[in-house]
Amino acid sequence: MFESLIGLVAIIALFVIISRQQSRIGLIERELGALRSLVLSGVVPPVVRMSDQEAAEGKAHTSSVAAPAADIAPAAISDPAPAMVQAMEVEIPAGESVPGPWSAPEAAPETPEVVPAAAAQAAQAARQSDVETALGTRWAVWVGGIALALGGLFLIRYTIEAGIFGPGVRLTMAAVLGLVLVAGGEFIRRTGFKVPVQGVAGAYIPAILTAAGAFILFGTVYAAHGVYGFIGPALAFTLLGAIGIATIAAALVHGQALAGIGLVGAMVTPVLIASQAPNPWALFGYLAIVLAATGVIARMRDWQALMAAAFFGTGIWTILYMTDAPGADLSAILFIDAVTLAVLALVWLSGRGSEAESGFDWPSIVPGAFIAFSALGLSVDATFVAAGYALPGALVLVALVATAFFRPRAVPLLHAAGLVTVMIHLGIIPPATIGSDLSQGNLGFDGLPVAAGNALTLRIGIGLGLVFLAAGLWAARRFAALARIRAASWAVWGVIAPLVILLALWLTFGNLDRDFAYAAVAALLVVILAAGGEWIARAEEPPLEGGAAVSFALGGAAVAGLLMLHMAFGSGWTTILLGAAAIMPALATRRRSYPVLGWISVAAVIAVLGRVAFDPTIVGAGFLSTTPVFNWLLPGYGVPALAFGFAAWQLAHTTNGRPSLAMEAAAALFTLLTLAMLVRHAMHGGVINSDAPTLAEQAIYTLIAIGAGAILIAIDRRSPSSVLRYGSMAVGVVSVAFVVIQHFLVLNPLFTDESTGRIPVFNLLFLAYLLPAVAAGGLALYSRGKRPKWYSAMLALVAALLAFAYATLSVRRLFKGEFIGLWSGLGQLETYTYSALWLVIGVALLTAGVWLKSQVLRIASAGLIAVAVLKVFLFDMSELEGVLRALSFIGLGAVLIGIGLFYQRLLTRAAKEKG
Repeated sequence: MFESLIGLVAIIALFVIISRQQSRIGLIERELGALRSLVLSGVVPPVVRMSDQEAAEGKAHTSSVAAPAADIAPAAISDPAPAMVQAMEVEIPAGESVPGPWSAPEAAPETPEVVPAAAAQAAQAARQSDVETALGTRWAVWVGGIALALGGLFLIRYTIEAGIFGPGVRLTMAAVLGLVLVAGGEFIRRTGFKVPVQGVAGAYIPAILTAAGAFILFGTVYAAHGVYGFIGPALAFTLLGAIGIATIAAALVHGQALAGIGLVGAMVTPVLIASQAPNPWALFGYLAIVLAATGVIARMRDWQALMAAAFFGTGIWTILYMTDAPGADLSAILFIDAVTLAVLALVWLSGRGSEAESGFDWPSIVPGAFIAFSALGLSVDATFVAAGYALPGALVLVALVATAFFRPRAVPLLHAAGLVTVMIHLGIIPPATIGSDLSQGNLGFDGLPVAAGNALTLRIGIGLGLVFLAAGLWAARRFAALARIRAASWAVWGVIAPLVILLALWLTFGNLDRDFAYAAVAALLVVILAAGGEWIARAEEPPLEGGAAVSFALGGAAVAGLLMLHMAFGSGWTTILLGAAAIMPALATRRRSYPVLGWISVAAVIAVLGRVAFDPTIVGAGFLSTTPVFNWLLPGYGVPALAFGFAAWQLAHTTNGRPSLAMEAAAALFTLLTLAMLVRHAMHGGVINSDAPTLAEQAIYTLIAIGAGAILIAIDRRSPSSVLRYGSMAVGVVSVAFVVIQHFLVLNPLFTDESTGRIPVFNLLFLAYLLPAVAAGGLALYSRGKRPKWYSAMLALVAALLAFAYATLSVRRLFKGEFIGLWSGLGQLETYTYSALWLVIGVALLTAGVWLKSQVLRIASAGLIAVAVLKVFLFDMSELEGVLRALSFIGLGAVLIGIGLFYQRLLTRAAKEKG
């Protein structure tokens, strides 16, 4: 005890000594200021006299120590000194600062030469000075403050363990120690003490002493109530709150760190004080006072972290109180929410920024999140909903939107309100409620029970939808010219919230098959959002630019139109009209150049693709007619294909950007889908199923793909487009893949033993091999010079292989009949016929290659003849007998000699033409 008192006295004496040293330092600064004034007045030779500009710069960098010159003139000045001193009094008025020992040095005149060694020594000295400053000022003071606080606690602990004093005396001594520290900090501050070193404001000694004293006072009051029971809960609550608020107020002169200590103490006070009958109004009244006081102080000093911390503490207490749902008082919850919004709008954000400034106030995120969460609890918790708190919860959301509208920088409140509104209304959708637990027979959203759909829910949804729609469009127009990101934020929630509410109410209360009432509401929403987008665009700078806010409004109108079609029409008409609707934004580009219009058409393509992927039959398998061609598939795929083609043409003439290319690709895709679906429908007797296609069906798909490639090339030549160019090549590659995989391997009747038909010529082989060969050859010839060489060569090679397959399989059908499975074996005459046929085809390919000047066909001819040679020498020699074996070799030899003579004459003719 005695040693602690000695230490305390030593610390106080140390601060007194420091204060006196500070006074002496101030005296020295004034003397140096007087000397500098004498230099400026002309006592020194003109060579060293400063210019007026340098003197002004020197005054700008001086420390704030001012005094009359008459009081500090040294006695050593000779006779002219008094006159000089009088002149100095005129030049340096009271309040003007003069340089001191801690002032920044005068900027030295620039010289062309700098000594590297001297610069290095100066840098090293500066680093040593920084370390010394940190150790001697900041760290020592902070550790000293912590030591003082702990010393007070250890002092109390020592008296308890030693039993020297009773509890009352110990608490009195601790309170006196805390008050002494607070008073000492205030005394030192009032005597003018400042750390005269730049960058060490965090080591402000009066603030450290005040913080240590507040810490000890908090502990003393808590011990008096919680440990010894000397005071009751009411008095302890009042004292702790007063200490916290006083500490926060003291931060005005001591810094933000002290305010943080006071705020933590004030927020922890309700935890420290237990009561047998808790009063929510006492709690939230106290929190309101702490929040308001903190808001005023934080606004005066622009302490954002302190304001956010105060909002966080208040929000935590609100949520903790609401967890006790049966005993929660709605009035108290609404009161603290209203106080929080009032402090945010009327205190913290008062006079902060203007509508033209972009960005947002980040401390507003905290109250927005907590207040929106309290509204969510009031709206979805079963106990609160049963008590009728859903309507007050909706009013809290409206208050968030109104505050964000009133204070533009509080836009986080809008996001919080919009997100919670969407969560609430997604949660009322039965039976697809988000987070539903069907195994237990209850529904929930993120662990919270969901409010049941009733008349009140319907009215609340309508009200919130109107609030978001009106506020969103109005604010988007308000900020469209000055703060585009903020305008886009309002437009987003002005679109999303009404659309989600409309969807939720329709799924909850409407007729999912067909509901014209909700369809009318959706149509009205289309008109409002489209008109709102135009209204916002007229307020832009420059007007009608079609920025983000306009894009969101028009995109919302498109989504509302999609909902309207689903609500008013059946599956078939919805798909057809949705595809046709892609024309409308494309036509709108004739009047407006908004970038979003083309992408709305692309969105219509995506929506139609989603519908046909979900139901390829357009109207459902049970309602699809078995009539070939003229059924729902024709308009279901054909009308969107035509609409997409027209939209692509229109966009190419107005915007000519990526949406135009996307629409061209969509038109080509849906044209192919139309043909393919009609073929499949006809080939399967009016049934669209997932069975594997037959060879005949696959042959039709291949012919469609090859034909589409030719059509795309023709269109590309009339209206060049990268989509058409690469799309035509992609279709050609796909058709080649079909041939290789399906025609030659998977569906080849040689392997499947599928019936080839009873008609000799016009049979399955004609459809699956000869027609594709002619089509691929024609496309190869047509694409020469219009597409890369590899593309034409690939098609020519595939055409040759298809022709070879057709001829070979036709020979086998001639010998085997309708079924040509490989397992039926080979006869000698059939084997010889293959050799002769292959040689004839080889010669024909060679002739065609020379006539068409196609190296690919000549190479194919050489390959086929090489295969025939290998067959004759390896297979025919062992399998054939008698005259057939002789004829095989004679024919082979004659063909090879003829080819040799042909090439000799060809080369001789070429040499003569060159000569």
